[in-house]
Amino acid sequence: MHVSKWIRIIPVAFVMYMLAYMDRINVGVLLPAMQKDLHLSASAAGDIAGIFFWGYMILQIPGGILATRWSARKLIFILMLLWGCAATASGLVQTEAQLKWARFLLGVAEGGVWPAVLVLLASWFTNRERARANAIWMSCLPVSAMLMAPLSGILLEYFDWRTVFVIEGLPPLIWAFVWLAVIKDRPTEAKWMNEDERKQLMEALEREQKQVPTKSGGFSDALRSPLVWGLVLMYFLWITGFYGYTMWVPSVVGTFAKDPATMGWLTAIPFVCALVAMVVNSHWSDRRMNRIQHVTIPLLIASAAMIAGQWVEFPLWQMVLLSITAMGVYAPYGPLWAIPTAAFPVSVAGAAMGLQNAVGNLGGYFGPKFVGMLKDATGNYHAGFYFLAVSLLLAALTTWVMVRASKPGARQTKETSI
Repeated sequence: MHVSKWIRIIPVAFVMYMLAYMDRINVGVLLPAMQKDLHLSASAAGDIAGIFFWGYMILQIPGGILATRWSARKLIFILMLLWGCAATASGLVQTEAQLKWARFLLGVAEGGVWPAVLVLLASWFTNRERARANAIWMSCLPVSAMLMAPLSGILLEYFDWRTVFVIEGLPPLIWAFVWLAVIKDRPTEAKWMNEDERKQLMEALEREQKQVPTKSGGFSDALRSPLVWGLVLMYFLWITGFYGYTMWVPSVVGTFAKDPATMGWLTAIPFVCALVAMVVNSHWSDRRMNRIQHVTIPLLIASAAMIAGQWVEFPLWQMVLLSITAMGVYAPYGPLWAIPTAAFPVSVAGAAMGLQNAVGNLGGYFGPKFVGMLKDATGNYHAGFYFLAVSLLLAALTTWVMVRASKPGARQTKETSI
């Protein structure tokens, strides 16, 4: 393993996307204050939390293509500046409509980042390293939630929600220049690698590309693949449950927390557990060279824990089950995103991942929206969380059926790392 690339690439990408995710989900902690100030129903609050994802889908496929054909490094730099501006603009709004537009534009700006980073990591890490690389980078998601929840809660003690949006929107405008200075698109551009290290890595990556089962002549071949559309459906169902849980868990904790700061600290606990689950699950997946079981089993556990959580009222047990759910919904990230980069050539993996992330992330709109609607209709969160649990269950079943029905080249082999 070439240690230098882990030290140079992963930490900078980690901080970059941690800031993106913080600007995306801080709305969950700020929702109670926003609802009171703007007189929002739970359904309208869910709409504001989820409208980000309609903008998010716009640059998914273009982002993957631009990262492949042009430069992931430069594309992400530009998008960081744009999302920093959109995030701070969320704190300048005066009406519900203005806030929806700000959140939509934030989604547009962040939309191309995810596929671009996955293309970048595929240019630096081999198949046997990729689930770990993905998971260590993607562990920024629970870490961001861990930091965001108490930070936003503490800031709300001293500032209104608009000021909190502005404060948390400024860091990406600074980090963009760190990214541009440190990150390189591929090993051939890295002056900090010695010649032997660079040569060994490039040879390993080239060998893998020759073994990729999908020999495609263009993006359209990947987009016609049943495996891609299976991944799209699975990801939609998973993200429906994932963001429905992530956006509303602070409000659930708020039902027994005494103040915003306490709510923030308690909300961080499940995401600490999620971080551990992500790292352990991805490491185990790489050791076994198995992706599907390490996606399916955590989702089943999350679904069961989410259902069980609706039958307990004692706060301690609610926190335990919220933590188990967080572990289950976050753990599949590393193994899942190792699948498309192993099943498709680099030349088309960006478009395939962009499609998966674009359509799949619309679940980030429907999950929070439906939970809010069901909360308005029933007066509690039970029906909404049952809905999320069913979505996670269907995601697990779709993953299992998708691979069993796919062609032999997409099965769990060492060549495809599925």
